[in-house]
Amino acid sequence: MEAILTECVRNSLEHLLYRNAIFMCERLCAEFPSEKNLQLLASCYLRNNQAHCAYYILKGKQAAPCRYLFALSCFQMDLLNEAEAALSSTDVPNGAAGHYLLGLVYRYTDRRQRAINHFNQALSLDPLLWAAYEELCILGAAEEASSVFDKGASLCIQKQYLNHGSGTQSLQTPNEDHDGASSRTLGSEDISPRKLKQMHGNNLRDISGNYHGTTNQPVTGVPIGLPFYSTPSPVTTQAQLSGVAPPPLCRNVQPNGPNLRTYGADSTPRATVNSNIAGPRRKFVDEGKLRKVSERLFSDSGQRRSTRLAGESVNTNSSTSIVSGNGTNPSSKYVGGPKSSSVTTRSLTIRKGQSWASDATYEGARHDMDDESRLNATTSSSSPHGDNRAGPEGDARSSVAAVPCNSKVIDGASDILALLRLLGEGFRLSCLCRCQDALDTYTKLPPKHYNTGWVLSQVGKAYFELVDYLEADHAFTRARHFTPYSVEGMDIYSTVLYHLKEDMKLSYLAQELIYTDRLAPQTWCAMGNCYGLQKDHETALKNFQRAVQLNSRFAYAHTLCGHEYVALEDFENGIKSYQSALRIDPRHYNAWYGLGMIYLRQEKFQFSEHNFRVAFQINPFSSVIMSYLGTALHELRRNSEALEMMDRAILADRKNPFPLYQKANILASMENLDGALAVLEELKESAPRESSIYALMGRIYKRKNMHGKAMLHFGQALDLKPSATDVASIKAAIEKLHVPDELDDEEC
Repeated sequence: MEAILTECVRNSLEHLLYRNAIFMCERLCAEFPSEKNLQLLASCYLRNNQAHCAYYILKGKQAAPCRYLFALSCFQMDLLNEAEAALSSTDVPNGAAGHYLLGLVYRYTDRRQRAINHFNQALSLDPLLWAAYEELCILGAAEEASSVFDKGASLCIQKQYLNHGSGTQSLQTPNEDHDGASSRTLGSEDISPRKLKQMHGNNLRDISGNYHGTTNQPVTGVPIGLPFYSTPSPVTTQAQLSGVAPPPLCRNVQPNGPNLRTYGADSTPRATVNSNIAGPRRKFVDEGKLRKVSERLFSDSGQRRSTRLAGESVNTNSSTSIVSGNGTNPSSKYVGGPKSSSVTTRSLTIRKGQSWASDATYEGARHDMDDESRLNATTSSSSPHGDNRAGPEGDARSSVAAVPCNSKVIDGASDILALLRLLGEGFRLSCLCRCQDALDTYTKLPPKHYNTGWVLSQVGKAYFELVDYLEADHAFTRARHFTPYSVEGMDIYSTVLYHLKEDMKLSYLAQELIYTDRLAPQTWCAMGNCYGLQKDHETALKNFQRAVQLNSRFAYAHTLCGHEYVALEDFENGIKSYQSALRIDPRHYNAWYGLGMIYLRQEKFQFSEHNFRVAFQINPFSSVIMSYLGTALHELRRNSEALEMMDRAILADRKNPFPLYQKANILASMENLDGALAVLEELKESAPRESSIYALMGRIYKRKNMHGKAMLHFGQALDLKPSATDVASIKAAIEKLHVPDELDDEEC
């Protein structure tokens, strides 16, 4: 009876019938109350996204699978101290998966070095645990991918696969320790990430700090003091957004629950929509570390978007170049690397967190494989069925039959690791803000892997960081084409459309995401950007706060809340939002930049310089960060350092007019009026319609007592229709045109 009920529960889980699995497993535990059956019941609750039920079932249990599942339920309920206690540092349960979960616990309790150690340990136990490598990249502690996915990793994968193939047994009796359905579902001390995905669906997406997947946290996960906003209906928002209504893509209406997620039949590594499904070969969704870059200085988008930063990496060692800009054919960049690429791939689907089998030790891997082959040959030759052909000839045939199997495993592991080396190196460079190098790495991928949702989303983010919004739009559009059901990167895509002022496309995207997955934080970030483009900052703020409620560890949503508070001139709450983002991800340089902007506006220049300096250390390629760091240094009367920083900003991005304007200001304050005029004349060529340039030139000509030219430039500035504040300033300068600067300063 126990075996029948156990098999029934296993079949229900395989077919995603969670309610039936819970009901039958309760009958199983009532009839046969054992710790193994309780583990199975807890896993059923976790897959049905009922972490609190698993918490109470597993509380006080000491078996390793029980401790791991209990820690996982505690993590999802934000009980980090209890999760840490369950995951003992001397005896971490469930191998690589346990180390990965413990690393996340340490990361969110601000113990960075311990988190790095456990992520490295998880990778050493399972080289295919991609989620651990992503966490190391986000923390800025990842080694080069070639040293992580090396020959040692290949030996580990081969040993795991062969051990898994030789040690798999079917369900025999209810008294077996590790061969029952609960053992297959829950795993053992050597549980692999692939089994972990089959156990818990996509729940681990919720627990990564800068992952931008949807979480289904209980109400206890919502930050204290944050009002709970009800989810707006998509019908009510259409009137305020766009008159174009998208088709209902991927509605979350399934027989077994509202959060059921669909995924395509093709091999798309990271294309998912929110759900609790844990089908075979699922992945750990990680959205990686997303960032929002600033608007140009001379844009009319307002102060809010000045906190969207951009960085441009200077690639001097790359052997592959990408042609960007308008007027070129961008489609050539989205077909993958050349046919002569050194990477040989097979028809495989690489998914984050997937493993061939249970974790195994590295020691003696090749010898064990050879021994196993010889043992199989000997066993087949001494068959108990009276086969008189057993002899040297039979042994040879058995050995020859075993060799191709091992050869296929070796070739498969080599192909997988070659692919992961390229993907890992590209992601690592992107996290280090070396975006051009990351793009060069991604172009080396084979076309079938390059043209997938995850890779194209990463390419779009890289172009976004390089302030190439047109190419970013093109990449994200292709990502939507291949994975229309995915929400990964859509928060960044919505910001791209904001900067391009594509209000119709942004409105359509927001409504599509509502139909696809209304419980994803990316959806509400897109909604917030849509309202922000319409200057409705209060409604935009509510949408960003809704994203925070859905995933309190979504650093980008906290940063967007800070941007909206700054737009509403609520600097106190803006500082709190940026600090919340930094508690989640200390390397989230956008939040450091936002703090610097607030302190700059409050004339707290020392605090401003500190925050800009930290942002610059994280992203040393951003022209905008350099420009504002130079501005803060200028306000602190450190003009030589400010000029040096402005020169670096100009070299980083020739198309950014802000550092040139600030350099002219600094030169004028140093009485180098001719140098300032030369810089402004150069700036007029790139921004001929900016009134601030002509106003500054008028003031410089006034200081040189060239009143005719000063009046001419003041008039040109007024003709360009500046803001009301600038109009008042220019008219005041015209009225005092013949007043000496010394007297003008005394009156002020």
